[in-house]
Amino acid sequence: MMHTPTRFHRLLGSTLATSAALIAAAPARANDFPTIDRVLYVQDCMRAHPGPYYEMVNKCSCALDKMASEVKYDDYVTMTTVVNAMTIGGERGGELRDNETVKPQVSRYRELQARVKQACFIQPGPK
Repeated sequence: MMHTPTRFHRLLGSTLATSAALIAAAPARANDFPTIDRVLYVQDCMRAHPGPYYEMVNKCSCALDKMASEVKYDDYVTMTTVVNAMTIGGERGGELRDNETVKPQVSRYRELQARVKQACFIQPGPK
């Protein structure tokens, strides 16, 4: 005797397949940062927050994963470019430091950094 799937079984199978596809796709969307940027972020984080090597590798990786789940890579590049460029001394850096249009991006990045570091138990660095 051959078993014929009921409408319920077909719907359940379809729902499970869709759910599995969404779950599989979520990490890829949330973590679309290139490897080189991940490595550089973790290295910078570890340099700014010295501690036991493996502990800090995990904490700093956690921070980047959380950041990647909250912002698109292009937004991350824009924010970090502005924040880093503001440290350029003299007139060139002053163009950005005095630019009111970039201040929201700087604030957003700093707030995001604080939030992900707190979530991953990264203590504030030395001042």
